[in-house]
Amino acid sequence: MGGDGTLSEVANGFFEGGEPIPGQSRLAAISAGTGGDFRRTFGLPRAPEEAAAMLLSGHSRRIDAGRVTCTVPRGGQIVRHFVNVADTGIGGEVLTRVNGGFRVVNGEITYALAAAITLLRWRNRPMHLVVDGEARDVVAQQVVVANCQYFAGGMRVAPKATPDDGLLDVVVAGDLGMLDNLRGMRQIRRGAHLDGGNPKIWHRHARRVQVSSAAPLHVDVDGELPGMLPALFEVMPGALELVCP
Repeated sequence: MGGDGTLSEVANGFFEGGEPIPGQSRLAAISAGTGGDFRRTFGLPRAPEEAAAMLLSGHSRRIDAGRVTCTVPRGGQIVRHFVNVADTGIGGEVLTRVNGGFRVVNGEITYALAAAITLLRWRNRPMHLVVDGEARDVVAQQVVVANCQYFAGGMRVAPKATPDDGLLDVVVAGDLGMLDNLRGMRQIRRGAHLDGGNPKIWHRHARRVQVSSAAPLHVDVDGELPGMLPALFEVMPGALELVCP
């Protein structure tokens, strides 16, 4: 019981040495945190009574997980797993603000205000991407690597993501300006930003994604900040069994 960060911590307990631990354990979620984004993709109930009934139903499905290998500040690497969304760029800076104690009313408003404040000072960064072997240099606001569809308090950033297809969804918000952000915020909340209206935003399916930058950028993994770029993101097909309606 908790938020997306708590769920991620529990999910990481299903892995050892970067691989799933064999067994019959299943992952279950009762949402009670700031964002509550993971539950949205699966339609998981928010009310504790409904969530308890779901747990008793015994229904479950196999889902994918992501594995991130990123850099820790003093050198070396750390491996983390994610069930929802990982990203780098402005998202990591917004999360730094939220995790630093910025809280207003509820999760959605907290994330929206933190994002607005961060945008006022943010400058897009050059990044180098390798997506399933295809290299690409971009100036980007954010690179999202998603297993599920929602993040940042209800933003449908990866509307085409399917958490059991054996693929990660890569969404790159390129060199967006303030007008792009103002126009695009509502589109992202609806999941309409991938409809082709803005060539600065592009989407790919991938099994393996590498991201690096000369800038010191945090890596956000399910609402936590375990390390920095450079980072490697990989899909782990069918790695978890999730209790669901």
